[in-house]
Formats: sequence, structure tokens, C-alpha cells
Amino acid sequence: MQKVSNISDLRLLFHRNERPIYFISATNFNLLGIDQWVNRFKYINYIDCFDGRHPNVFVPPQLPHEEFQSIEDINNYLLQHKDVVDYVERAGGRPVAVFLMFDAETERLCEELGIEVWFPSAALRERCDNKMETVRIGNKAGVPSVPNALCKVDSYAHLREIAETHGLGEQLVVQTAFGDSGHTTFFISSETDFDRHAEEIIQDPEVKIMKRINCRGATLEACATRSGTLVGPLLTEVVGEAELTPYRGGWCGNEIFPGAFSEEVRAKARDMAYRFGNQLMAEGYRGYFDLDFLIDKDTDEVYLGELNPRICGASPMTNHAAFAYADVPLFLFHLLEFSGIEFELDVEELNARWANPAFIDSWSQLVIKHTANNVDIITHAPATGIYRMADDGSVSYHRFDYKRQDIESENEAFFLRISGPGDYRYEGADLGILITRGRSMTDDFALNERARHWIAGIKKYYAAKPIMAVHDEQVPAPGAFKIL
Repeated sequence: MQKVSNISDLRLLFHRNERPIYFISATNFNLLGIDQWVNRFKYINYIDCFDGRHPNVFVPPQLPHEEFQSIEDINNYLLQHKDVVDYVERAGGRPVAVFLMFDAETERLCEELGIEVWFPSAALRERCDNKMETVRIGNKAGVPSVPNALCKVDSYAHLREIAETHGLGEQLVVQTAFGDSGHTTFFISSETDFDRHAEEIIQDPEVKIMKRINCRGATLEACATRSGTLVGPLLTEVVGEAELTPYRGGWCGNEIFPGAFSEEVRAKARDMAYRFGNQLMAEGYRGYFDLDFLIDKDTDEVYLGELNPRICGASPMTNHAAFAYADVPLFLFHLLEFSGIEFELDVEELNARWANPAFIDSWSQLVIKHTANNVDIITHAPATGIYRMADDGSVSYHRFDYKRQDIESENEAFFLRISGPGDYRYEGADLGILITRGRSMTDDFALNERARHWIAGIKKYYAAKPIMAVHDEQVPAPGAFKIL
């Protein structure tokens, strides 16, 4: 094909795509619906969320394996599974893989199988993923973080000394280099707070020590390309809600709606993402990335929070927003960047177009985790599909579906089941994702009544039995790794 110069060219390119492209991960959640835009796009997953009914999802039969410690372990298991190897070989062509997470072993296995990985290298992603490096990249790009110090901490007295030197105040937030914010962000106001997390803080060669501000979180996905950085819509974050997650500060969903942020805040965040993406290109990173922002409620100042150098939990929202249906999902620009096809796009015009509130509609997604501090075995779970809410707030299963856009009103929701019958249910385990039209939070950013009814209604479909004769080493530890 000749050079891609506009959206029509891009749509046609992927409509006619003949290269097999595989999203290999625990589930297909993060790139839900991309198969509707890209010919020969398939999902190779470990968990069968759809009971075998999704036409583009392949789940091989489970084989004995060592206990998974990460998503990378799951992907490496899949790439060594004979049925997966046979599935890829039968499809022929020059296969491509995209991942949520991968490591050097994943890259080695892909090379062995003749699969091209369409992401920056695992080593580069890991370097950019370091929260200290994020601050430094932001500083180069002129994208400020909350006032902070990047230091090794030896004790509480040492922490207080650093805070005083840098004018960070009495109430602090400390983050370690890697990991989910629900597990690796610590709120320190006293020596007792510090002692609770001392082991995690002291063992790191460097931590991020921030002034605590009165803030709300937001997230925005973008794609760094040779034509410039394309910037998606700014999403709210659902954080630390007790009905959804046991982790204070833990991400558990997003909203997108036109009035979520002032025009000033949206413009600041978009400009920051654009500059950050261009700096990532200078660092050697290209393609899809996500930035978390902290918005000071007292001043409306916008600060850089974290970088996720990959697709993430917000990706289904971004890739199904109104701008995506008017043009194309943001992830298609990532595929274009790695495709080898020559292109030249008017990024400035696209970003200006997507900044228009008309390109933002109203959707919510809630990630439902098991919040109780116990371990049991699921005996019954809600099926993936469309559910309906009655006037009294009760929730019932309506029909099987795998396309969230088929939700017709705010009284319907799409539920993607993650944990099913036979799975262990432990504190922090992902039960499933609920996607609805409209808002799930109040103007004060607490869960609204409708969202609470939805959560309770879905959880009622889960039943479990106590663990009897099971060896301890077979039982997942509370806080086991997340799969989304």
C-alpha cells in the first residue's frame, strides 16, 4: 500500500490487513473490540471469559505449570504451549504479537517462533516504567510532577530530614520504583505509618517522596509516532472504593464524560501528554502509552503522576470513546507505527479535532475485586454478557454478548467475567469488569447509587465453598498479582 496520509487510508489499511496479529495475555480485556477494526486480529488468552463463544479468542486447554507470579509468566507459558504454537503455525503468514506485559524471555520465545513483537523492547519499557525515571523524563519535557525528592531512605528520621530539606511538609506520599499504585504507594504522616511500610521503602535504592496534595486522579492515553504524539481523551479514575478493591489508593475503574474536567485542565493535560510523548520518542520509546495525572483540587494545577509505557486498564475506554468511532481507535496508530508502512499524518489537526467535547461521550467501567480477607473456591459465577437493572435496583442476566457497544441504555451493562467456577477467590482477586453507559460516580467522585446497585447485583451471582483438603502452596496468597 502507498503512504498512509489520512484516516480513510488507515481504515482501509487495517480492513485489508493480511498479517496475523495476536494479543497474547491473560484475557482480551485491554484490547477489547480491536478485532472489529483489524482484519486477522486474534486473542490468545489463558482465561476463557466467554465460555468458548467469542469467535476471535483462542484459549488452549490448561496444562500443568509452575505457579504464575506475573502476567509475563502467563504469556511465556502460552508461547510454549503446543496448541498455541500449532494455532499460530496453522494461520501462516508473518505473525505479529502485542502484549500487556512481556519480558526478555517473552522476546526470546517470540523470536524462536518467528513472531515479531510490535512494542519497544522490554528493557526500554522497564526503564521508562520506573517512577523515578518518569519524573526525570517529565522534567526534560517540561511536564512537572508534584513537588518531590528522589532519594534513598534509611529511616523515618532520614525521611523527615529529606522532606524538610525539600519543603515537602509533614504529610508525605512515598512511592517505590515499580508496581501497582494500590500496593506500592504509601501515605506517611507519622513514624507509625512509616514502620508499617518500612521494609518496602528502605529496600529500594531510590524512592519518590512527594508532598501530599488534595487531589483527584485522571488518566490519559496517547501514542508517540514519527508524525508526532496523538492524544486521547482525559478520563476520571475510580480509586480505593471499598466495594471494589481492598487497596487504599488502588485503581478500580474509569469514567469518561464531557463535563469531567474544566477546559483549562483538559488543555493542560493534553499539552503535557503531547510534550511527554515527544520526549519519549527522543528517549527511543514509541507507540502507545498512558499517563496518570494528579489534579490539585485547591488550585486546579495539573501534575504528572505515573507513566505506563504500554496499553493498560484504561485502554478499553479510550479505544471505544466517541472519537474512535468517528475516526479510528487510538491503538490503530500504534499498529501503524510498527507496521513498516510509510505514513505522514496531520497530528495537530487530529488532536485539535479530538479535543472538541463533541468527541467525548459518557461511559464507565468498574473493576470488581474480591474485597474480603479470605480464600475460597468459586462454585458459581455470572456469565459474560449483557445484564439489565430493574427499577428496584435488582440485576438480571439478559443475554450473551462480547461487544460492549451493544449496551442500549443506562439500565444495561456489559460484564466481562474474569474469575469463574473452580477458581480461587482471594483478597484482591479480579472477579470481572462492568461497563455501563453514563456515570458511576457522583460529582464528589464517590460511587453513585446506580453503581452500587450494579456492583451488589453482579456480586450476588457469585457463590463459593470453603477450602477443605488443599495444600497451602496451592492457595494464592492475598494480594496476588493482578491480571488486568
